[in-house]
Amino acid sequence: MISITRPGMRSLAYGAAAAAFVLSLNMKLPTAANAQEILNVGAFGADANQLNPFLSGGGQDQALFGYIFNGLTRFPPGSMDPDDIELDLAQSYEASEDGLTWTFVLRDGVQFHHGYGELAAADVVYSLNRARNPETSGFAANLDAIETVEALDDKTVRITLAAPVPTLLGKLADPSGGLIVSQKAAEELGDDIKAFMVGTGPFQFDSYTPKQQTELSAHSDYFRGAPKIERIVYRYIPDETARELAFASGEIDLFYGRREQDWVDRMREQYPDEIEILIFAPSQSRVLHMNMAKPPLDDVRVRQAIQHAINRDEFQQLVGEDITQQLISPVPSGFLGQTTDVPTYDYDPEKSRELLAEAGYPDGLTIEVLTSKIASLRTPYELVMEQLRQVGIDADTEFVDHAAWHAQIRQDESGLIIYGGAPFPDADSFLTPFFLGSSAIGEPGAQTNFSHCTVADEEINAARSELDPDKRNELWATAQQKIMEEACAVPIFELLQVWGKRANLDLGYELEGSLNLGPPITENTEFKN
Repeated sequence: MISITRPGMRSLAYGAAAAAFVLSLNMKLPTAANAQEILNVGAFGADANQLNPFLSGGGQDQALFGYIFNGLTRFPPGSMDPDDIELDLAQSYEASEDGLTWTFVLRDGVQFHHGYGELAAADVVYSLNRARNPETSGFAANLDAIETVEALDDKTVRITLAAPVPTLLGKLADPSGGLIVSQKAAEELGDDIKAFMVGTGPFQFDSYTPKQQTELSAHSDYFRGAPKIERIVYRYIPDETARELAFASGEIDLFYGRREQDWVDRMREQYPDEIEILIFAPSQSRVLHMNMAKPPLDDVRVRQAIQHAINRDEFQQLVGEDITQQLISPVPSGFLGQTTDVPTYDYDPEKSRELLAEAGYPDGLTIEVLTSKIASLRTPYELVMEQLRQVGIDADTEFVDHAAWHAQIRQDESGLIIYGGAPFPDADSFLTPFFLGSSAIGEPGAQTNFSHCTVADEEINAARSELDPDKRNELWATAQQKIMEEACAVPIFELLQVWGKRANLDLGYELEGSLNLGPPITENTEFKN
């Protein structure tokens, strides 16, 4: 068996694995050892981002959190349709006529992991207050309309809003801010990494080995029933080829695939009976954010030049027609409130060069850039670099590990940032974190506004409390139009999620979408003989 995560051995393991992969192309994939007991997952990234559901927006953590936590509401496994939202930890709720007061009654008998007791209203109050506090949460803007969260008794929670939130049930189902942790565990464990990892979900956090893996075990007291899988080993494998090899050798059963058409076609052809390729929503946007706080990107003519330098046809050809589509708005297609009636910038290299000359750069310019090594970001960025080079813009680029990249871009250290998003499927979930002024890097409520765009603040804020759906859609449309007119960012393409799984792994549901960006592992997931 080839080790792919042992510290200090990665380069040797990779070389051996590459040779093994060539030899295995005509071999049938083996069945994983201990398949009935252990699910081995191959996650991307060299390490966890932050094992804290209030802070981590990293994709390598999101799927893991889905195994561990619940919210007051949820999307059923396999769905991300807002019409499908159902109660989760809550057994009932009531909303006032003005939409400002929401009262939730919790399920009886819900148990936290590791003996931390029964879910109580105090845990919900603690979790939601922490999630909406910018000092303790990266998702505070998602819940900033909440004025108070109160425990009326041990099983009743009242949420009072400063303004109506038409999508509140969805906000509470969103893993970016809606997950409930044990107050007792958080307070007792303090600085321990486990402090915020005690939930009520089907699997409980057991251990974390940096740059290797996180281990979970079945939560036998899960309120929907004991899981059929006994353990999950969630392995951090940053290299795409290494994940394939680990799957081929039987070391992992479910893994983050390559979001590339050639890879999907090759794997299906090579292993038609042994592997199932999962392609599912949400479509994750690939948007090139331009840091308007850094010269020369503070000049709209430079930003417009970059807009005209981007050829979307080449991106779709590169990545694959089946798993991508072109994006011209800051909000992906299919999301509530998205519009394509926005200013557009046709591919026009000559126009790019003219705009650069007008801005004072007739001989071109250089922009310092950081980007991630993972293929789903590295591959499109390499094409961006080439397209910009053709108009005289040199991207002085440093490729870093994914976790380090996340940390550095939140320190405002890059001029251009390709970033993906796949949150709750409405326009606000993109507009607030990426384009609201208070979400800009360096602000107290900083999220992912890497461009420092503020032009649509009035519309974004107004839409968040507008009860009339038609008026809300109009506000969202105007916001998207202003963002594109200001050229804050370049929407390039949308990319669906791609994972591979062993054919005998039955997820226990039909997978159409997952806000956690990975296939949910539930109490019903099991291996079939």
